[in-house]
Amino acid sequence: MNDTLRPVKAVLFDLDGTLIDSATELAHAVNHMRAARALPPLPLEAYRPFVGRGARGLLPIGLNVGESHPEFAVLREEFFDTYEKCIGAATLPFDGVALLLQKISLAALPWGIVTNKVERFAVPIVQKTTALAQCGALIGGDTIAYSKPRPEPLLEAAARLGIDPRDCVYVGDDLRDMQAGQTAGMQTVAALYGYIAPDEDTRTWPATASIETPLQLTQLLRID
Repeated sequence: MNDTLRPVKAVLFDLDGTLIDSATELAHAVNHMRAARALPPLPLEAYRPFVGRGARGLLPIGLNVGESHPEFAVLREEFFDTYEKCIGAATLPFDGVALLLQKISLAALPWGIVTNKVERFAVPIVQKTTALAQCGALIGGDTIAYSKPRPEPLLEAAARLGIDPRDCVYVGDDLRDMQAGQTAGMQTVAALYGYIAPDEDTRTWPATASIETPLQLTQLLRID
């Protein structure tokens, strides 16, 4: 990684762990499932590092059920239904995100969101979050046939913004984000403040640069 970027014409972001802190709601959904099984709640800190992995990261923590478990698919749907009922109740942009997006807009840089969260959840979150109102393109995990780490969702977002992928930068908090961005021909920025599991070594990620806070991106974009 380094601390510089080539000039860009558009900025693309991951959603959870990059723009918004949704850990409280997701943890609540799993703890609701635990309560239904007469299990005590787990603290938010137990879930937070695994939020970026969605159900496949949270259900093993909360219910000790991995993807290979025969009931995983059923429990995943229960988790989705539970989470859907509380969307927007506690999710907020990370500190600095609203100002960051304002500065990007003032710099006349189009920006969009590419997330593996399916549209069923991603669309209402974006609609309910004032800071995200100027999003120029929203690509969810089921918007097209592929999701990250495949590059196609990022390429779709660039196309919708009318910007060459080589002139885009993708910001995310997961290895899959960096892999997707690199394969799409974009520069990549690792959001080190996001949901990063303890076993992840971000130094090995194929990131162009990294940031410790959202507003540090303004320096990389030269719009500070």
